[in-house]
Amino acid sequence: MEKIRVLIVDDVPETCENIRCLLHFDPRIEVVGEARDGEEAIKKTEKLHPDIILMDINMPVLDGVAATETISLHFPESAIIIMSVQGEQEYLRRAMAAGAREYIVKPFTSDELVSTIYRVYELEQKRKFHYRRWSDQMSRFREGKVVTVFSTKGGVGKTTIAVNLAVSLAKDFRYSVALVDLDLQFGDIAVMLNLKPRQTLSDLVTEYSQLDEELLNSYLLHHTSGIRVLAAPARPEYAEIVSPELVEKVINILKNNYDYVLIDTPGIFTDPVLVALDYAHTILFVLSLDLPTLKNVKLGLEVLDSLHHKDKVKVVLNRAIPEIGITPTEVEKTLGIPLAAQIPSDGRLVVKSVNKGIPFCLSDPQSRVAESIRQIALHLAGGDGDQELEKRKRGLRLFGRLSFNS
Repeated sequence: MEKIRVLIVDDVPETCENIRCLLHFDPRIEVVGEARDGEEAIKKTEKLHPDIILMDINMPVLDGVAATETISLHFPESAIIIMSVQGEQEYLRRAMAAGAREYIVKPFTSDELVSTIYRVYELEQKRKFHYRRWSDQMSRFREGKVVTVFSTKGGVGKTTIAVNLAVSLAKDFRYSVALVDLDLQFGDIAVMLNLKPRQTLSDLVTEYSQLDEELLNSYLLHHTSGIRVLAAPARPEYAEIVSPELVEKVINILKNNYDYVLIDTPGIFTDPVLVALDYAHTILFVLSLDLPTLKNVKLGLEVLDSLHHKDKVKVVLNRAIPEIGITPTEVEKTLGIPLAAQIPSDGRLVVKSVNKGIPFCLSDPQSRVAESIRQIALHLAGGDGDQELEKRKRGLRLFGRLSFNS
């Protein structure tokens, strides 16, 4: 059984020592620290993440009521029990209004203290359980966003962008992310993440009729960044058995269970790719600064327009190097569509990242190329209108050198 982690907050050292003695013989309770005033209590709570805080009311620097209010707002996972020699209703009212879960009057016995800790802890566990269940139920009513990374030219960096974008959404924004390798013949996502799949997308073919959330989850690879990966078939010939119907079913299951579903694709319009384009909320169309790519991208945009997908397209210029003779402005004029983002060229860093199987958003998070990916992630996430996102944004260090235009 897990220990109940307790932080003692009192400005009198003898009181802290007495409380330690009262709790010492209970096998379930572990005193993880002490604090002498409210400010220290806040710092210790942030560092130690206690389950229970025993908080004195009258302390110097910052009193127990003010500290309780701050901790309840910023660290709600820590439940607070107020301790005081004052038993009047006014003290009880102030403590509860600040967010305390219980109030105990000094002096108290070991049995009184332990039983209060147990009661508050068990109630908090019930609250957390019901909140998680409610949160899981609500998440099923909120479909995740599907982002398809596409291009009509190979070698423009689709997979590198897809992998790092997935990592950024998970690591920087704390979203749940599923990454699907739909390059069925020569998919490289598993290699770029240094993963070794035992089961891939093509293995799901024989389990199509039984395919559900639990089964699909057993096929997903877990990456240290937090993302889940559905790998491409192990051999090129297996691509033929992956039907559009299977891809559609996979996408539907994933978007009901993840905040974001990122899909990497080959440079051609296959039936499975068309499904990924149909289901996409956003299509990141990747290009580089060379004439053959511009020609193919222009044709690809025409096809997407005929499929009524052009409104979902965000054109991303990868390896942006103005010195090579074609400027971003000329690209926009040629394509007839504005560039949504520009990713700078950093071949040495990117190649090293690919060869090591570590996305550069993890290995070199402060690099300009990583910052540009993070800005794309920021604007994709911004479309959710989630209030929590504002907190996540404020925590990011975005240089603003490269823009993702709406």
